[in-house]
Amino acid sequence: MRIKKLHVFMIGSYLGPFLLTFLISLFILLMQFLWKYIDELVGKGLEWHVIAELLFYASASLVAMALPLAVLVSSIMTFGNLGEHYELVALRSAGISLWRIMSPLILLTGLLSVMAFYFSNNLLPIANLKMGTLLYDIRHQKPTMNLRPGIFYRDIEGFAIRVASKGEDDQQLYKVLIYDHTKNNGNMKVITADSARMEFVGGDRYLQMTLWHGVMYEQLENRERESASYPHTRQEFSSDIIRFDLSGFELTRSNEDIFKDNYKMQSLGQLSHNIDTLRTRLDERKGELAKNLSRNFKFFVFNVDSVKVEGYIPVNLLQMFSTEQRPKVAEAALNMARSSKAYVRSATEDHWARNNRINRYLIEVHRKFTLSIACIILFFIGAPLGAIIRKGGLGLPVVVSIAFFLIYYVISITGEKFAKEGLWPVWKGMWMSSLVLLPLGMWLTYKATTDSSLFNLDAYTAPIRALAERMRQRLGLDR
Repeated sequence: MRIKKLHVFMIGSYLGPFLLTFLISLFILLMQFLWKYIDELVGKGLEWHVIAELLFYASASLVAMALPLAVLVSSIMTFGNLGEHYELVALRSAGISLWRIMSPLILLTGLLSVMAFYFSNNLLPIANLKMGTLLYDIRHQKPTMNLRPGIFYRDIEGFAIRVASKGEDDQQLYKVLIYDHTKNNGNMKVITADSARMEFVGGDRYLQMTLWHGVMYEQLENRERESASYPHTRQEFSSDIIRFDLSGFELTRSNEDIFKDNYKMQSLGQLSHNIDTLRTRLDERKGELAKNLSRNFKFFVFNVDSVKVEGYIPVNLLQMFSTEQRPKVAEAALNMARSSKAYVRSATEDHWARNNRINRYLIEVHRKFTLSIACIILFFIGAPLGAIIRKGGLGLPVVVSIAFFLIYYVISITGEKFAKEGLWPVWKGMWMSSLVLLPLGMWLTYKATTDSSLFNLDAYTAPIRALAERMRQRLGLDR
């Protein structure tokens, strides 16, 4: 019964800091994402639910970074709070080992790791697909209607509009100049007006511009090329109405099937199938390279006895040919060598590109496992650290957590970069951070279970003070 109460107490002490740090980490990462793409979102008239949808999918893609950080910070905070309030000392005094105290949180972290793998394999590809599609549509979305004085506005297809100035309400326009390019035959139709007023009609589907005191010029087609005259019509008006179609400004949603081949948008089974397909094609390409070289480039095999000249084998095989034939033979050999070199270089670049693509698929395969393992490793770093430093809250634990997380993150992105460039095997680059931090977690856990005073400065200075005291006694400095 006591153990069950202990489990409930530990899980309750852990869940609060975990949820808090996870939401804070996710919010900070989401603000970083928003700051990165703010230029592509502002000024396009996007509705609030479109931005909310984008942020929702983006937050799902950022879980891979927020979850390990939350596990690390919350584990340090939990055990730091227990140590700071002497609850950990009381439990240890009751004969409960640190492993028994940590056991419910170890099981909870294991369950969290299984859920993280399920999320990475099944939900994250869908979120990446929807976010990538929506972000692509937003990037290709035209900006909202924004007429700036003195600058031609060309975002309305088939028209170029310029105004000299605008009223205080931004709807009254003065000195309006409109070029009509709808017939794709140049500046054949021009409209000028002293003033105008614009308004959106039809549910913002159309821009209606009412013009006053203007002139419309339209140049007629001149079929007589030899004539230097340019006949045109000129029509004055006191008021006129022009309606522009703004359907091109609406957000057009693309088909998600276009982006399904991206490696970030596939599950483990899809990645494995594509890797096998890419490797098969790479092997076929290698076989084609050998066949093309043997078929397109001929090599002559000479009998040694037939090429002997006065009892020795000539170093220069051109001696076999007459003086007139030698330039042609040399030129043909050089052309063949250049073609062979260019073909081999092209095949090498193609081989590198195919290998690079396979590596990117393999990276995504390993990433689905590294997230789960990282949560476990960072827990075994955070929990012992909290038990050792015995400080709770958001002060020292957050500082220590950020330091360790930066080490994990820098090693992760460095290893991933080396794996993408082919400098390291993919497994080495993706698991390097785990291989570095795993021994650290084991060492910290050992230190915490043996009540090591790892961060106690007196534990390090006491031997030095004792040695200094013995030296002082031997030298008789105390007398």
